[in-house]
Amino acid sequence: MKNNEFSFELITQNDNARLGRISTPKGKIDTPAFMPVGTQGTVKGIYTDDILKTGTQIILGNTYHLLLRPGIEILKKFNGLHKFMNWNKPILTDSGGYQIMSLSNLNKIDKNIGAVFKSHIDGKKIILSPEKSIQVQKAINSDIIMVLDECSKLTDNKKILSKAIDVSSHWAERCKIEFGQDKSKALFGIAQGGLYKDLREESINKLIEIDFDGYAMGGLAVGESQSEMFKILKETTHLLPKNKPRYLMGTGTPSDILGAVYHGIDMFDCVLPTRSGRTGLAFTWEGKLNIKNSKYQKDKSPLDSSCQIRGLNQYSKSYLNHLVKSNEMMASMLISLHNIYFYQQFMSEIRKNIKNGTFATFYKKYTNYFN
Repeated sequence: MKNNEFSFELITQNDNARLGRISTPKGKIDTPAFMPVGTQGTVKGIYTDDILKTGTQIILGNTYHLLLRPGIEILKKFNGLHKFMNWNKPILTDSGGYQIMSLSNLNKIDKNIGAVFKSHIDGKKIILSPEKSIQVQKAINSDIIMVLDECSKLTDNKKILSKAIDVSSHWAERCKIEFGQDKSKALFGIAQGGLYKDLREESINKLIEIDFDGYAMGGLAVGESQSEMFKILKETTHLLPKNKPRYLMGTGTPSDILGAVYHGIDMFDCVLPTRSGRTGLAFTWEGKLNIKNSKYQKDKSPLDSSCQIRGLNQYSKSYLNHLVKSNEMMASMLISLHNIYFYQQFMSEIRKNIKNGTFATFYKKYTNYFN
């Protein structure tokens, strides 16, 4: 592998849990990895430099939202999102497929065209075709590009799920053609099929036939129970190529991540650390802490005595409780930063335990710790 090419190395396995490393021209990513979500070019409430200090090696941006604002012309002037937001490490971009589901009242799907959106900002008509999605992601200068897919809402209707597979497979082929032969970047396929093993297998097989640099499980973390999600991962993750990264999109809580790693997943993203931070919820080695709770009003201890970023270990739970109750914006900034730091420490411990062959013990200790 050349230094200017994308690659993935599977270093070792501990049962199904995998330790690996993704290499890109903009840096390496140790897996299992968690990607903070920077939908619009910012991880909400956190300075870019501080994200780097948490040990984060890759962040996520969003094609649909960045297409609307600031738009590809501005991004092209900066040669992409990295320079625009002052982030010099890898970026993965969601293709806009999630917005097809989440903004379903503002778009219509046409297999031959793509998704036709009515902008949630100004009502302007936007056509997001598979080709357009790849073009926008290249303007963003993403290091890992996702195919455009139809992400179905939670349903047990096989006809709806089969249609989504048909559309997504067709779009995946078109994305592959538009992506071309750029070896410095990666193109990931996205499997659909809901909670049905046979549909997931059908979708995965179609994607493998097209051949991608990595594979994602889409259409999960959309309202199903954790046990349902783990069941379908157990049944189907092993069908994905062993020598390529496996990505579970939009997940999740620390226990979601732990269970998915147990079933062989390598990559994760979720807005939960910062969204929770904005409501006063902190993830710690003590478990989940609702800092608004009155029991923290006189607590002099910090959330994590080892975290020196922005002097976080100097702020007491009592002070954070005061900030949250006073509706001060610094509360969400500090707790969000702490949560990203915790998530990266959590991933580091997962990797360490896989390497040492002790992941099963770590899994049993923490599997229900954050529920």
